[in-house]
Amino acid sequence: MIQEIPWWKKTTIYQIYPRSYQDTTGDGIGDLPGIIARLDHIQELGFETIWLSPFFASPQQDWGYDISGYRKIAPEYGRLADAERLIREIHQRDMKVIFDLVLNHSSDKHPWFIESRASRDNPKSDWYIWRTGKGKNHPPNNWKAIPGGSGWHYNPQRDQWYYASFLPFQPDLNWRNPEVKKEMIQVAKYWLDKGVDGFRLDIFHAIYKAEGFQNNPIHWTYIPKEEKYGFFTEWKYTVNQPETIQLAHELRQVFDQYQPHRFMIGEIFGQDEIIKKYLGDGSQGMHSIFLWDLMEFKLKAEFFWRVLQQYETEYPSPLTPVLVLGNHDSRRWIDRVKGDLDKAKLIALLQLTARGIPVVYYGEEIGLPEGDIPAREALDPVGQRYAWAPDWLLDLFGLYVNRDNCRTPMAWDRSQKAGFTDPDVDPWLPLSADPAAANVKDQLEDPGSILNWYRTLLRFRQATPALHAGTLQLLPRSLTQKGLLGFIRKFEDQAYGILINMSATPAPASLPGTQIEIQAGQISLTENSILVGGYSGCVVKLSEKDTSN
Repeated sequence: MIQEIPWWKKTTIYQIYPRSYQDTTGDGIGDLPGIIARLDHIQELGFETIWLSPFFASPQQDWGYDISGYRKIAPEYGRLADAERLIREIHQRDMKVIFDLVLNHSSDKHPWFIESRASRDNPKSDWYIWRTGKGKNHPPNNWKAIPGGSGWHYNPQRDQWYYASFLPFQPDLNWRNPEVKKEMIQVAKYWLDKGVDGFRLDIFHAIYKAEGFQNNPIHWTYIPKEEKYGFFTEWKYTVNQPETIQLAHELRQVFDQYQPHRFMIGEIFGQDEIIKKYLGDGSQGMHSIFLWDLMEFKLKAEFFWRVLQQYETEYPSPLTPVLVLGNHDSRRWIDRVKGDLDKAKLIALLQLTARGIPVVYYGEEIGLPEGDIPAREALDPVGQRYAWAPDWLLDLFGLYVNRDNCRTPMAWDRSQKAGFTDPDVDPWLPLSADPAAANVKDQLEDPGSILNWYRTLLRFRQATPALHAGTLQLLPRSLTQKGLLGFIRKFEDQAYGILINMSATPAPASLPGTQIEIQAGQISLTENSILVGGYSGCVVKLSEKDTSN
């Protein structure tokens, strides 16, 4: 029965930002051979799937999310042969690999766009979203860009405006053109044919826009969440169009032609009812979609109880939630617990034992801190756009603008350059902290380190069907008043209780168990109950009779 469960439902995903992982050429930039050199380490920790942020040909204005060649590799990362070897090496370790695929837009340096903007009647003229406005300073409508400001940009060669959902140098492809749709699906198949196990699909919800180009509704309040993401504007006609949902279902049919079936995980923003349209019944649309609730966590049992309850209600089996705490666009979550590694262990315990697909961003496993690069010194183009804004204003609107700070180099040892690059080379971004404070080598040698905690959790999860394939039953909400989050994972005759105390006060729970399998902090197990110490957590093996009701 376990073998019938698709691999992607059981997997753990480790996200690597290639530019910041390991430099092997001495240019201060991480590369594909560097990732290959670290595969044994990743496998030994217990991760099963690697997601790689883009390393395709790019002018690197948005550090790879502006692609100028979908079948080419940026030379600073390596060659096509390196990408092919990376796929082989990952598979040789019985692991999976997913690439980051940007279907919504290309770079404005892509040959397609250079040709498209040259005239209104060339073969690629309709490959992007062009529209006539009311002159140079009057765009076609009020559509905004995700980072703020108008999404429309004037081009004098055509005397027209092109639309970009993100930054001006990332023009959106026109998926209503059948040639574009065919070509982009061929791009996906090119890498699938090379053995890639799937894709993370960047801002997938923005691919189609309304044919009528209607103005989006205006709100007189700032609305930063879900499908209303924007600045005083509801994104009614620019995201989550019916055609985008249909595309997810069409791509699933393409992916299912491959054996074993490949996997796609979407970056989509929307309310639960929208997300479920992309997922279908679990066999028709997207395999999974990032859920963002945990990225806003507060260290409160009540918060996590509500999120898990929502996931169990809205995404019951066969749907599978995605448990993500951070990524290349968000502040490192270790800041939310003020660098307290004991508290961080509790968050990791939750992420790797709850029902869902855990996605761990590189560095989280060692508590790598957020960088301290001011926006005025940002290489990140979003940070550069907001270099004028004082911190208090950014905080007021909940904006995280300088993504350099979550993309700093990985710390492998306590040397001056943290083992990321040569000692006499400056990395492309400065290190986020003194590498002696958080690095892989020291933590591997420390049994109580957060890295070894991740290793323990990952390997136990991998070997335990109840954790990677079982159901989840939340313990009573009343426990959260004591600061205690509890749930039971079950698979066939196997059952485990997970208890996490998110307060400083010890909390009892009536959950008879046979033995403690994993613990962080102080745990006392008696015949009829468990006492969970302040900021402590555990996985307890339960007998079948304990969970029969």
